[in-house]
Amino acid sequence: MVSNKNLPSIMQKIVEGSAPEKFTLAHLKGIGFTSSNDQGVIPVLKDLKFLAADGTPTSRYHHYRDKSQSKRVLGEALREAYEDLFHINEQPTEADRQAIIGRFKSTHNATDLVAERQSATFFALLKMADLPRAGKSQAQQVEPPPPPIPSPTAPPPERTTGLSSMGFSGLRYNIEVHLPATKDVEVYNAIFKSLREHLLDD
Repeated sequence: MVSNKNLPSIMQKIVEGSAPEKFTLAHLKGIGFTSSNDQGVIPVLKDLKFLAADGTPTSRYHHYRDKSQSKRVLGEALREAYEDLFHINEQPTEADRQAIIGRFKSTHNATDLVAERQSATFFALLKMADLPRAGKSQAQQVEPPPPPIPSPTAPPPERTTGLSSMGFSGLRYNIEVHLPATKDVEVYNAIFKSLREHLLDD
């Protein structure tokens, strides 16, 4: 934009007024901004995906009209539209202005004057926005807390009886029986008889 003096007021009008069928120069003048210096806001709004190519307000435009989320919506739009500038600094400040001007010049082959105006527009929008952290979405996912670590002094679980109770309270016991290598069937019979007496009939 040639001048950013009225940019905050224009953005405020978007919040306060109803959305037009199409955001045109006529609409801009209709809401009180008749200067030719303000006309540059329309391509800026298109770059921010507030307007479609034909000037139709997008869902982002309508979400911006919600005062409770205006700053966040604008911050997401800036991070998307000016992605390369955030490679300079995730949270740009005035200290980054010259680097940002240089990025506009190299990326868009802009003159010094145009790059300075582009940078001024970016910083004017930045003052009205809440920037999300890189890689974070609107609804940031919260990792569930890790499961509690059992205390080493906790008492052992109570012994359950019978094979049918092996899954009681979510606990499961696996019992391994190592049989001796023998052809004497009576040895096996004695082992299983002992298991039956101590596990099943306890």
